Amino acid sequence: MTMMKFLKLFFLLLIIVFGKLQAQQASILPGAYRISEYLPLLQKKKVALVINQTSALKNTLLLDTLLHSKVHVTKIFVPEHGFRGTADAGAHIKNDTDSATGLQVISLYGNNKKLKAEQLQNIDVVVFDLQDVGARFYTYISTLQYVMEACAENNKTLIVLDRPNPNGHYIDGPVLEKTQRSFVGMQAVPVVYGMTIGEYALMLKGEKWFSDAEKLQLKVITCENYDHTTLYKLPIAPSPNLKEMNAVYLYPSLCFFEGTAISVGRGTDKPFEQWGNPLFKKEFSYSFLPKSTLGATKPLFENERCFGEILKSKWINTTQATGGQLDLSYLIKAYNAYPEKEKFFNNFFEKLAGTAALRQQIISGKTEAEIRDSWKDAINAFKKTRRKYLLYKDFE
Repeated sequence: MTMMKFLKLFFLLLIIVFGKLQAQQASILPGAYRISEYLPLLQKKKVALVINQTSALKNTLLLDTLLHSKVHVTKIFVPEHGFRGTADAGAHIKNDTDSATGLQVISLYGNNKKLKAEQLQNIDVVVFDLQDVGARFYTYISTLQYVMEACAENNKTLIVLDRPNPNGHYIDGPVLEKTQRSFVGMQAVPVVYGMTIGEYALMLKGEKWFSDAEKLQLKVITCENYDHTTLYKLPIAPSPNLKEMNAVYLYPSLCFFEGTAISVGRGTDKPFEQWGNPLFKKEFSYSFLPKSTLGATKPLFENERCFGEILKSKWINTTQATGGQLDLSYLIKAYNAYPEKEKFFNNFFEKLAGTAALRQQIISGKTEAEIRDSWKDAINAFKKTRRKYLLYKDFE
């Protein structure tokens, strides 16, 4: 075969693969797109929305779609990062008024994580539509639980508009221990739990993992043409520091660094696609410079050059899931290279890991395989619970 023929064949294959990817993505419909399934449930009702910038049908926000359909929307509730998804992680979100509609926007973060009874007065139905990324410490599932609790306690119907999970093709990580419960981990699930937010809602209710769960009137509007073997590319960034799909795929592995002295690149154009520290100048040639930016106004090591690694997920160039797992090699490598071992971890690490064991395993020099083996029994037990609530074909 001549070089010219080889190149033609190569580019033809690229076109075919890209075309299949485009067709596959185009055929997946999140629950919000299935308007005929939930619009009748909202007619002549007073409706509150739990939404942000990801709550969209193509380029139109769900709020605008419902208002155009004459749905009586009375309030907007927003999770961490706010209505437009631009606030820093952990930043206090102020209540506000949406300038376009005049509707009250109420934060479900900070001191008001759970809907209060007075906030649900004159509300018949709450619609929840947030794009999750499938990692336990990503706080949208914690917001979901608090919304479910409030709706159950106040006899309000909850409709969850399901969306595909971009990390829904595998299960991995330590299962949360009760002693480590916090807003970045409220239930005994692995770091990567392999469920859509609709499936997770069914599990929360079915397992009675919150008060008055049996009283909740819950309806999940499913996605079309999605299953857990599909790699779904997010059309809208779910939060300001998950800008690209590469970051979304790497996030479950790199978020552990948020409990250490290592920067994940907040304040750069590639957050959660790299890691580093100013003390690694001799160990690594790659570097980045964190600066104050939208969504990272005071990044770790602001204006200090950090040395470390730039990463690329294996999922970027494929469309089908063929297995997956967390990558602990970054964490282990950084710990071994860090000169001040006693200062590497901070108190947030256990909350992210969901266990006190992982820190000790790394300090004691356990291999990645040995650490992962310690999760096996708890993960297998979780899988049995998870299986009862799946709405889509599984990867196993």
